[in-house]
Amino acid sequence: MINYGRHSIDKKDIQAVIKVLKSDYLTQGPVVQKFESKLSTYFKSKFALTVSSGTSALNIAAKVLGWKKGDLVFVSPITFLASANCIVQTGATPKFVDINLEDYSIDLDLLEIELKKNKKKNKALVITDYAGHPSDWQRINKIKNQYNLQVINDNCHSMGAKINGNKGYATKYSDFSILSFHPVKVITAGEGGALLTNNHKYFHFAKELRSHGVVRDKKKIKQIGNWYYEMKNLGGNSRLSDIHASLGCSQLSKLDKFVKRRNKIAKFYNKIFKNNSLFNIPKLRKNIYHAYHIYPLLVDFEKLKISRNKIFQIFKKNKINLQVHYIPINMQPYYKKKFGFKGYNYVNSIKFYQSEISLPIYYDLNLKKLNYIKKICRQAFKI
Repeated sequence: MINYGRHSIDKKDIQAVIKVLKSDYLTQGPVVQKFESKLSTYFKSKFALTVSSGTSALNIAAKVLGWKKGDLVFVSPITFLASANCIVQTGATPKFVDINLEDYSIDLDLLEIELKKNKKKNKALVITDYAGHPSDWQRINKIKNQYNLQVINDNCHSMGAKINGNKGYATKYSDFSILSFHPVKVITAGEGGALLTNNHKYFHFAKELRSHGVVRDKKKIKQIGNWYYEMKNLGGNSRLSDIHASLGCSQLSKLDKFVKRRNKIAKFYNKIFKNNSLFNIPKLRKNIYHAYHIYPLLVDFEKLKISRNKIFQIFKKNKINLQVHYIPINMQPYYKKKFGFKGYNYVNSIKFYQSEISLPIYYDLNLKKLNYIKKICRQAFKI
């Protein structure tokens, strides 16, 4: 079965994990710090903090930034649930803003209109670099400064992407950049995530929240005893183990290679579907290097006179699993009930959702498999 996404594990990855399994530390050991140091270097951030998942990273970042009831936090509907859930869990209100149909990120023109309506309540932005294409971060930074906003970059799709050759754009323009190491991401640690920041205060507060809110003061430990600790804030257990970190370290060394391969696969797909009015292939803005966590193909199913579900069935029958990224978050029952939903405000998001399919894209997808996918595409779409 060819899935839409898949991890790539080699002997070096396995050896790295075995080394930790034979060591004295399975968790809270030196490999976590090593992974954090490597992440900080690669993504050009002053600080990196690994956690148990990208979702944990979002939740911690939202708490560190102090979101509360009455705050408005702006977010795109076309992203994973966690990008909005982290807002609700603080008591703040998610304000959904439709996407643009260029890079499929939040529409910045519409965002500015919304910001002018609610100046006193505006608190923050959660910006997803959808599919691996960086958003317009120079403009986002201007908006951030103009309206005095906090910004989280949900960078889980875009590890290895660049703006003007800069891999560190995410932390340059945001208070926090969030990573995920789930197996379908560009690199994996099995599970896990990370927060990147250039803010010393934010980093240390996040580190405290990662492990139950516990603080170990060296002076007090010396006075009282080495068992002493204090809990100053309510945290949880969001730690990453050394086992996961060992795989993460090994995978990070191959990130550039993985992204380069994904770009080649994207070009392969582009040749199949470009210059055909039935399809929209991913667009690429000037000076952008795409990470292609996802290859989102937009299909005019109405003109094709076939349903998306039927297309999925055809591909699955031929042992290819497609996916859809994503159902607009504000169409989900919980969000509709709690915040309401007016479809005319989200025309692009609905149109995108109704036409998007995610084709398989991952490092180990060889030419033989790609040609097979091409064959099934031609059969299914009759092109």
